[in-house]
Amino acid sequence: MGGLLLSEFTRQHADTLSAPQMTTFSPSTHTQHTPSDIISTVEFNHTGELLATGDKGGRVVIFQREQESKNQPHRRGEYNVYSTFQSHEPEFDYLKSLEIEEKINKIRWLPQQNAAYFLLSTNDKTVKLWKVSERDKRPEGYNLKDEDGRLRDPSMITMLRVPVLRPMDLMVEATPRRVFANAHTYHINSISVNSDYETYMSADDLRINLWNFEITNQSFNIVDIKPANMEELTEVITAAEFHPHHCNTFVYSSSKGTIRLCDMRASALCDRHSKFFEEPEDPSNRSFFSEIISSISDVKFSHSGRYIMTRDYLTVKVWDLNMENRPIETYQVHDYLRSKLCSLYENDCIFDKFECVWNGSDSVIMTGSYNNFFRMFDRNTKRDVTLEASRENSKPRAILKPRKVCVGGKRRKDEISVDSLDFSKKILHTAWHPSENIIAVAATNNLYIFQDKVN
Repeated sequence: MGGLLLSEFTRQHADTLSAPQMTTFSPSTHTQHTPSDIISTVEFNHTGELLATGDKGGRVVIFQREQESKNQPHRRGEYNVYSTFQSHEPEFDYLKSLEIEEKINKIRWLPQQNAAYFLLSTNDKTVKLWKVSERDKRPEGYNLKDEDGRLRDPSMITMLRVPVLRPMDLMVEATPRRVFANAHTYHINSISVNSDYETYMSADDLRINLWNFEITNQSFNIVDIKPANMEELTEVITAAEFHPHHCNTFVYSSSKGTIRLCDMRASALCDRHSKFFEEPEDPSNRSFFSEIISSISDVKFSHSGRYIMTRDYLTVKVWDLNMENRPIETYQVHDYLRSKLCSLYENDCIFDKFECVWNGSDSVIMTGSYNNFFRMFDRNTKRDVTLEASRENSKPRAILKPRKVCVGGKRRKDEISVDSLDFSKKILHTAWHPSENIIAVAATNNLYIFQDKVN
């Protein structure tokens, strides 16, 4: 990617990111939304032509990028609804008397092999493989059926017809091809497709399972951290991901702020890690909240496979795979909240799980914050910017202005006080186009799509 988004951000003070389109997904036209409308995951496919969102109501909405036309060259980049389908339904586990939410926890795309698209979606217990395909022709002229599909009386058939395909309005169909169930006792927090494209893994609080796409009734347990006595439980798995190029390597993060790199060639059960990444704690920063805010909510390999990025409550860290004792980069996301940890603990916000993403060249990272703010950090220039996703400042083709948070003392005109931040507006889920400066940001029940300024 040429010239980089963020280096121009701060230099021109906002002249880079425009909003060619703000897409809002909500079943109702009112500003009020129901909990089922809240977006719970956002994911671009491998080409960036499609963008999928999952919500708490178990729905998957897929947006497709408009193709550029000679008449309207500026429309390139807009995403419109391509397909909507119900992926998961609410269930009830009668053996454990537990309700199983329909909320989509994660969506992962498979690389496109033919005209159809395939994606994995998961709720707390069940992973499904969906096929999304187009139909613009329908067969007509059957011999044994009439046009409505009813069987005809064979005695009435007097001639042999050759069925033909006739054009019809484009239909996008989503069909479930595989259902991977009954393998997790605890809630699934991650799914990751392996680079061999034959297997994928699903991780819950205490175990990670390896699946083959063709086998739904059997998975292999590759990590199990459940202690014999649950009273001795000290940490849980928070996220897991396969290496982008080496099909034998994966990482998983824990609530203790550690990352383990495992190699499946070493043993069938990866109970011994190959590498262990942990930053020693600074005793001067030790507090009642230290353990909670050090819990890692997301882990992502860089596209190159050389680095790992982790997100905890206050920071984003970048680790080099060859250096285990400390991260090579640490970025403060909202350090001004350090003084607010007590109230954030009381309103449960301290347990929010923020995600983080790389841009296509691994040079910029993005993560969310409160007040509908999201943060970007340029790894080369060390510059950062805070932007806001809101309806008020996101008219089509509007320029996003950097926001600043004032901690104390005099507040400037364009700054917002830390005391007036809205903690109910939080950006937990973001996605970055694999090769272009296009980002998708989920703010409660709204999806915002921003792109680099187009002249």
